[in-house]
Amino acid sequence: MRLYGQHVAAGEWRDYAIDGLREAAVFSVFRRASEAPLYRIEKRPALARRQGAWAVVGHGGHVLKRGHELDQVLKMFDKGRLKIVD
Repeated sequence: MRLYGQHVAAGEWRDYAIDGLREAAVFSVFRRASEAPLYRIEKRPALARRQGAWAVVGHGGHVLKRGHELDQVLKMFDKGRLKIVD
Protein backbone atom coordinates (compact mmCIF):
# COMPACT_ATOMS: atom_id res chain seq x y z
CA MET A 1 0.00 0.00 0.00
CA ARG A 2 2.97 2.33 0.55
CA LEU A 3 3.97 1.93 -3.10
CA TYR A 4 0.38 2.57 -4.21
CA GLY A 5 0.20 5.72 -2.05
CA GLN A 6 3.42 7.09 -3.55
CA HIS A 7 2.12 6.69 -7.09
CA VAL A 8 -1.26 8.21 -6.18
CA ALA A 9 0.53 11.22 -4.67
CA ALA A 10 2.54 11.56 -7.89
CA GLY A 11 -0.70 11.54 -9.90
CA GLU A 12 0.16 8.35 -11.82
CA TRP A 13 -2.36 5.94 -10.29
CA ARG A 14 -5.93 6.75 -9.27
CA ASP A 15 -7.74 3.52 -8.37
CA TYR A 16 -7.14 -0.10 -7.44
CA ALA A 17 -8.95 -3.43 -7.23
CA ILE A 18 -8.27 -6.62 -5.29
CA ASP A 19 -9.45 -9.93 -6.70
CA GLY A 20 -9.28 -13.35 -5.10
CA LEU A 21 -9.39 -15.83 -7.94
CA ARG A 22 -9.27 -19.61 -7.69
CA GLU A 23 -5.63 -19.82 -8.84
CA ALA A 24 -4.34 -16.33 -7.93
CA ALA A 25 -4.68 -13.24 -5.78
CA VAL A 26 -4.51 -10.05 -7.87
CA PHE A 27 -3.94 -6.40 -6.95
CA SER A 28 -4.67 -4.19 -9.99
CA VAL A 29 -3.83 -0.50 -10.34
CA PHE A 30 -5.60 1.89 -12.68
CA ARG A 31 -4.95 5.33 -14.10
CA ARG A 32 -8.73 5.80 -14.34
CA ALA A 33 -11.38 3.50 -12.91
CA SER A 34 -13.07 3.13 -16.29
CA GLU A 35 -9.95 1.75 -18.01
CA ALA A 36 -8.16 -1.58 -18.03
CA PRO A 37 -5.52 -1.90 -15.30
CA LEU A 38 -2.07 -0.42 -15.91
CA TYR A 39 -0.46 -3.17 -13.84
CA ARG A 40 -1.52 -6.31 -12.04
CA ILE A 41 0.50 -7.63 -9.13
CA GLU A 42 -0.30 -11.33 -8.94
CA LYS A 43 0.46 -14.12 -6.52
CA ARG A 44 0.13 -17.58 -8.06
CA PRO A 45 1.13 -20.22 -5.48
CA ALA A 46 1.24 -22.97 -8.15
CA LEU A 47 4.32 -21.26 -9.67
CA ALA A 48 6.14 -20.74 -6.35
CA ARG A 49 8.75 -23.48 -6.84
CA ARG A 50 9.37 -22.95 -10.54
CA GLN A 51 9.23 -19.29 -11.61
CA GLY A 52 8.23 -17.63 -8.38
CA ALA A 53 4.77 -16.97 -7.04
CA TRP A 54 4.88 -13.17 -7.57
CA ALA A 55 4.55 -11.35 -10.89
CA VAL A 56 3.92 -7.86 -12.23
CA VAL A 57 1.82 -8.03 -15.38
CA GLY A 58 1.61 -5.02 -17.72
CA HIS A 59 -1.32 -3.51 -19.57
CA GLY A 60 -1.01 -5.87 -22.53
CA GLY A 61 -0.82 -9.00 -20.39
CA HIS A 62 2.95 -9.31 -20.61
CA VAL A 63 4.82 -10.44 -17.50
CA LEU A 64 7.19 -7.57 -16.71
CA LYS A 65 8.85 -9.09 -13.64
CA ARG A 66 8.54 -12.41 -11.84
CA GLY A 67 10.16 -13.68 -8.68
CA HIS A 68 10.02 -15.55 -5.41
CA GLU A 69 9.92 -12.47 -3.14
CA LEU A 70 7.41 -9.61 -3.37
CA ASP A 71 9.99 -6.97 -2.42
CA GLN A 72 12.23 -7.95 -5.33
CA VAL A 73 9.36 -7.93 -7.82
CA LEU A 74 8.14 -4.50 -6.69
CA LYS A 75 11.59 -2.96 -7.19
CA MET A 76 10.67 -2.46 -10.84
CA PHE A 77 8.50 0.44 -9.66
CA ASP A 78 11.44 2.27 -8.04
CA LYS A 79 11.87 5.85 -9.22
CA GLY A 80 13.65 6.21 -12.52
CA ARG A 81 13.11 2.62 -13.63
CA LEU A 82 9.60 2.89 -14.99
CA LYS A 83 7.68 5.60 -16.80
CA ILE A 84 4.11 5.66 -18.02
CA VAL A 85 3.82 6.74 -21.64
CA ASP A 86 0.54 8.16 -22.92
